[in-house]
Amino acid sequence: MSGTVSSWILSSARNSIVLQGKGRLYSICIPNRNKIKWKLVFSKTRLYPAGSCSLDNTFSLKKAFRHTSTEEEHFSFQLSPSQINDILRAGELSHKVLDLNGKHANSVLRFESNQLASNTPIEDRRSAATCLQTKGMMFGVFDGHAGSACAQAVSERLLHYIAVSLMSRQTLEEIELAVECMKPVLPILQWHKHPNDVEYREITSQYFENLRVYWQHLLDLDTEPGFSLEEAMICAFKRLDSDISLEVQAPQENELMRNIALQVAFSGATACVAHVDGVHLHVANTGDCRAILGVCEEDGTWSTLPLTRDHNAFDEFEIRRLKREHPRSEEKTLFVNDRLLGILMPSRAFGDVQLKWSKELQHSVLENSCDLEALNIYQYVPPNYHTPPYLTAEPEVTYHKLRSKDKFLVIASDGLWEMLSNEKVVKLVAGQLTEHHVQKPQLAFEKPVNLGYMHNLLLQRKNRGIASLDQNIATHLIRHAIGSNEYGEVDQEKLAAMLTLPEDLARMYRDDITVTVVYFNSETIENYYRNN
Repeated sequence: MSGTVSSWILSSARNSIVLQGKGRLYSICIPNRNKIKWKLVFSKTRLYPAGSCSLDNTFSLKKAFRHTSTEEEHFSFQLSPSQINDILRAGELSHKVLDLNGKHANSVLRFESNQLASNTPIEDRRSAATCLQTKGMMFGVFDGHAGSACAQAVSERLLHYIAVSLMSRQTLEEIELAVECMKPVLPILQWHKHPNDVEYREITSQYFENLRVYWQHLLDLDTEPGFSLEEAMICAFKRLDSDISLEVQAPQENELMRNIALQVAFSGATACVAHVDGVHLHVANTGDCRAILGVCEEDGTWSTLPLTRDHNAFDEFEIRRLKREHPRSEEKTLFVNDRLLGILMPSRAFGDVQLKWSKELQHSVLENSCDLEALNIYQYVPPNYHTPPYLTAEPEVTYHKLRSKDKFLVIASDGLWEMLSNEKVVKLVAGQLTEHHVQKPQLAFEKPVNLGYMHNLLLQRKNRGIASLDQNIATHLIRHAIGSNEYGEVDQEKLAAMLTLPEDLARMYRDDITVTVVYFNSETIENYYRNN
C-alpha cells in the first residue's frame, strides 16, 4: 500500500458518502458533511454491564497505537516494526502436549492460537481444553455479533456441555453425589487459556447449576446415556442454546446476572468446535467459522480438505433447509441482501433470540427489563417476521479419521477467511511447518560438514526467505491476512495502516480475526495403524 492509498483510506472516512463494509448488517454509515456518524439499526452492545469485568484493557498494546476516531487532528498510519509485532503478538497462545514421561503420546503435537480485534472490544472468543473424565482434546472458535456477550458465554460453557454429554452414567453419578454431599467435584476439563482470556465470574455459579440440571436430565434417561460423539456434540450445542434462552426468561433478583443474561440472549455467536481423540476427529460447526485440514501428499505437495460449510445465504443447502421449514409464501423474504431476513449474515447461531422467539415473548421479556438502552438492547422485529424460529444453533458434525499425511487443522473466524482462501492458509502454514521442521526437527547434513557447506546452506535459507518473523503460526496468518499486497507479500505500510485504523473505520476494512492451528503427531498416528 502506497502513501497515496493510505491517504485515500483516511479521506474516504472523512469525506465519502458510504464505504461498504464486511460481515453483519447491524449498523449503517450515514454521512453528515465531513463527519461520519453511526446510526444504530439493530443492536450495538457493550460486552459487560456496569460493575462487571471489561475487556477494554485486554489488548492494551494494540490500543496504545490505535486511533479512536478519523477526526483526530494528528492522524498517522505509521508504526515501527517493533510496534507492529507488539500489536500482532499480544494475543498469542501456544501449548505443547506431553505425557508424564515427557514424550509425545497424543495425536495432537501442539496448538498455536492468536486473535486480533477490529471491534472494540473484540467480539471473537476461543477455547481449548483437555477432557479429564473422557478422552480427547477440544478446540473452539466463536464469532460474536451485536456484541461479545454471547460468544463469551458460549466459549466458557459449550466445551463443558460436550464433555458431560460424553460421560458414562457412573461418572455422572459420582459427580452428582459429590455435589449433593458438598464435596469437591471431579474436574471435567483442563483449560489452556491466554492470561487475558476473561470469564463471567459473577455468573459462574448459575452456569454450573444449569450444567448440573443437564447432567441430571441425562441421568434420568432410562438407559446409559451412550451418545456417539456426533450425537453428543449436537445435543450439547442445542441444549446450551436452549439454556441461554430459558435463563433470560427466568425470574432473576440479581440485577447484574439479569443484565448479563439479557446481553447473552440478545447478542449472538457462531461456533466451530473440534474434538480430537487419537485418530478420530469430529468438527461441529454452527455458522460461518471454518475448519480445514492441511494434507501433505506422498509427492510432497499440499492439499486442502474442508471440514465445514459456511452456513449463510450463499450455501444452497441452507437455503433449501430454510425453505423447507417455512411456508412457500416466505420464500422471497427469507434472505434479503444476502442476509437472513435482511439482518444476519450467518443462518445458524447461538443466542439471537430476536430471530427465534415470537413477537409476544420478546415483548414480554423486554417490557419487564429496566434500562435496556444502557445495555444497548433494543426491541426490533424485522419485516416479514411471521413463522419463527428462523435461526438454529444445531451444528453440522463432520467426522474424519486422521491419517499420517494430515499434518494440521486450522479453525478460524470468518475474519480470516474473508482475507485468505483455504489454499492460501494451507500454503502459509505448510511453509512454516517446513521451515521449523515441526515433525522432524533434525537437520540432514552431508558428511563431512565443512564451513563451505554450511555457508551455502545459510545462503540457500536466506534466499528462500526461511528466517521467519513469527514463531506463532496464527500470528503469521493474521499478518498475511491484513498486510498482504496483490502479489501475496506482506506490505509493511499496508500492515501499519490496517493496524492503526480508528475504531470508527476499522470494521469497514477488516473483521475481528481469531485463529487456532492444531498440529498433529504423524508418528503417533502411524503407530495407531501399525498396532491396529
